[in-house]
Amino acid sequence: MPTVLSYFLGFTAIYILMCWAIYLPYRVGQLYFTTVACMAIVAYFSGFAAREWGWPFIFVLLVGIAIGAIIAYILSHAIGKAPCFTVVIVGLAFIFIVKTVIENWELLGGTVGFFGIPPVNNLLLIAYILLGIVGFVIYQIDHSRLGRAASVVFVDRDAAASLGVNIKSLGMFYQTIAGAIGGMAGVLYTFLLGSLSPEFFAFAMVGSLVCMLFVGGYTTMWGVIVSAPILGGIPILLPVTISSWRQVIYGILLVLIILVRPEGLITKRMLWNLKGKNRYKTASNLVNTRREKVG
Repeated sequence: MPTVLSYFLGFTAIYILMCWAIYLPYRVGQLYFTTVACMAIVAYFSGFAAREWGWPFIFVLLVGIAIGAIIAYILSHAIGKAPCFTVVIVGLAFIFIVKTVIENWELLGGTVGFFGIPPVNNLLLIAYILLGIVGFVIYQIDHSRLGRAASVVFVDRDAAASLGVNIKSLGMFYQTIAGAIGGMAGVLYTFLLGSLSPEFFAFAMVGSLVCMLFVGGYTTMWGVIVSAPILGGIPILLPVTISSWRQVIYGILLVLIILVRPEGLITKRMLWNLKGKNRYKTASNLVNTRREKVG
């Protein structure tokens, strides 16, 4: 398989995971960028553990997921119930702190980067197996009581609280899962490239993920499966003269999608219609019949 195609498939899987890691906390109205910091921490841990300690990939993966979840869980005690603006500020600040520490830590290569990470066989196969597992888990969460509670919180936090929804516990749950997914993405990124640079985990990464999430559609997990390969993967295949304008293209697309189609390309209503109009017509007819009887 050509190297460029390998990078395309690998980065597509990583971007989908990271978009899902932002999508989950946003189910309760929190733009949770701390996942990028979790990804950076786990990525450097994975590279160091594999190169210096000789840890096998599977062990690095399990520990990396646990580290991401633990970091997110600890922070969630402070921002589990916080409004969106507070969560955004905490996430951006944490990214800045982590990036600055890495750049000034010679043990991790500093601004030069961290190199010499051993390759892993069948990494793409492993990445897409993990992607399928994470997608299945998110699907189950979205269609559970937790998912329905999150939908209520997103629309009206006061109404959700009055219905008995523990907003902080729900936020902590989603943030912890997001941290674990960010840790997984960090491990895959490390072994896909074989080297690390702190510049990848900068604010440009946040902008890219936000664009993929909102262009694809933030109301469902399926939107990023459409947007991530196009906005995250295809630029890898393009000439440098074009891909260097990626952030400008992201900004224009984000503004256009917010003005023209705020919910993104893929919406819940669209998916409901695809599942079968007859079922919803039957439900609608049943409701109308009951209204006529009441009337």
